[in-house]
Amino acid sequence: MQVKRSLTRSLLLCVALIVTLGLLNGAVVMKTDAETAAYHEVSTSEIDAYVRRQMDRLGVPGASLAIVEGDEIVHMRGFGRARPGGEAVSPQTPFLIGSLTKSFTALAVMQLVEAGEVDMDAPVQRYLPWFRVADPEASARITVRHLLNQTSGLPTASGWIPLADFDDGPGAVERQARQLSEVSLSHPVGSAFEYSNSNYNLLGLVIEAVSGESYADYVQSHIFAPLDMGRSTTSQAVAKENGLAVGHRYWFWFPVAVHDLPMPRGSLPSGQLISSSEDMAHYLIALLNEGRYGDAQILSGAGIAELHRGAAEHVAMGISMGTYGMGWYTGEIGGTKAVWHTGTVPEFSSYMALLPEQKRGVVLLMNADHFMMEPALTEVGDGLTTLLAGRQPAPIRLGFIPWVMRGLLLIPLLQIAGVVLTVRRLRRWRRDPMSRPSGMGKWGRHVLLPLIPNLLVTLTLLPMLGAMRGFWRLFTPDFSWIATVCGTFAGLWSLLRTGLVLRALEEPPASEPVSSDVDSPGQPG
Repeated sequence: MQVKRSLTRSLLLCVALIVTLGLLNGAVVMKTDAETAAYHEVSTSEIDAYVRRQMDRLGVPGASLAIVEGDEIVHMRGFGRARPGGEAVSPQTPFLIGSLTKSFTALAVMQLVEAGEVDMDAPVQRYLPWFRVADPEASARITVRHLLNQTSGLPTASGWIPLADFDDGPGAVERQARQLSEVSLSHPVGSAFEYSNSNYNLLGLVIEAVSGESYADYVQSHIFAPLDMGRSTTSQAVAKENGLAVGHRYWFWFPVAVHDLPMPRGSLPSGQLISSSEDMAHYLIALLNEGRYGDAQILSGAGIAELHRGAAEHVAMGISMGTYGMGWYTGEIGGTKAVWHTGTVPEFSSYMALLPEQKRGVVLLMNADHFMMEPALTEVGDGLTTLLAGRQPAPIRLGFIPWVMRGLLLIPLLQIAGVVLTVRRLRRWRRDPMSRPSGMGKWGRHVLLPLIPNLLVTLTLLPMLGAMRGFWRLFTPDFSWIATVCGTFAGLWSLLRTGLVLRALEEPPASEPVSSDVDSPGQPG
C-alpha cells in the first residue's frame, strides 16, 4: 500500500489530486475526575455510526473494528459483508493487513536485539554478506537501524515494483532483494526518510539469517502464538480455511470483488500478513502494556518504547508530518500524541493507532482499496483515532477523491465526443468551403489547441511503459485501463486528426476552376 513520494509525478498524471472508545455496556467510563474533564464521553453506538457513515460514503463492502483500553478489549464489531452475498464480517474474520506488517517485522528484529543476536547499528552486510546496491561504498554503510527507520536511501519504487512479482517459491524474498544490486539510492545513507518496502523485506531476511527460521515460522512462534492470535497467518490458504474476507478493488470508485488474487511472497515481511481485528487487539494490548499480554512477555518495556520513539522526520510536499521509526509513524492526531500506521494492498486497507498516554488503541480493517483512495481511507482512521482521544473529528476534507475517480470516466466520453465533433466539422468544410477558417487563427484553434488535451492524455501512458506498470495495474486498475486504452488512442488520434484537418484546410474548394496547360484558341503560340 504507499502511497510513497518518489512517483508524485505519476500520481499527478493520474489526476492531480485521508475513535473512539466504548465499554461493552455502551459508554466510555473514565477513571478519575481529571480524565472525565479532559475527554468527552462517547458511546459505542456513536463509534459504530461513524464507521457505518464512512463505509457508506466510500463504498466499503466490509470492515472489522476493535478498540482496546489498558489490558482489555472494550469494543469489537463487524460491519457489512465478508464476501458478496455471503456472511457478515465479524471480529474474527481475517483480512490482509498490508503495511501493518512492518510493525511485526520491527518487533521481531527488536526481539533479536534484546536476545543479543542483532546489533541495530551493525551493517546489514554482517547478516546478509551478499547485500548490495549500485554503490558499493553505500552498501557497506547501510545498517539495520537505517532499514528500521527507512533512512537507508532505498527508493520507494524499489519496494513497489516487486508487489507485482508473484514468485511464491522458496527464497522469493532473497531473489528479489538481490536485484537491489542495480538500484541507485535516492539519498545518502542515513540522511533522509523515504518509505520503501525494500527496507523491511531486507529485515525479514536478517530475521531468517539470525534466527535460523523462516520469517513465517518466526512470526508464528514468537509473536502470533504468545499473543493468542489464532486467526493470524502468513498463508493465504490457511486464511481461506478461517473465512478470509474477499477483497475489492475500486474501479472508478465502485468496489469490484477480487477472488484469489495471488500474494507477492517476496514482499511478505513488508506487507502481506493476515489477521483479524480481534487478534490485532491482542497485539495492541501488548504494545500498550510494555510488551505484556496475559502471561506472555514478547518484548521489554524499553524495547516497546524504542519501537515507538520516532527517529526520522516525515516530510510530505515540504510539510512536516511527524516522525517515522521502526514500523510506526509518530505525532499528534486529534490533539493527542499518537503512534499509527496504515496498510494498503490492492484489495484491502487497514489502519491502527495507539494513544500511549491514554493507553488506548484502535484497529480498523477493510476489504476494499485503491491507491488513489488511500488518503481518503486514512482520513477515516484519523477521524476514528480523534474520537478515541475524546474529541470530534475534523470535517472530511478529501471527499472529492471518489469524484475524481468517477471523473476518469469522462476521458473516454470526451474522446468520443471529440471524434464526433471533428468528423462533423470536416464534413461541413467539404460541403461549404466558405465555412473553412482562414488566416493564422486556423492553426491555433483547429490544429494546435486540440493537440493539448490529446497530448496530456497520451502522457498517462508513461507509467504503463516503465518498470512500475505492474504496480499501477494492481493498485489503480481503472487508471491503468484509461492510460493504456485512452492514452494510446489519444496519441494515434492526435496524428490522424492533425493530418485530416490540415488536408481539409489546404485542399482547394470543389467549385474553384482548375488551370489547364492547353492553350486557348486564338492565343499566340
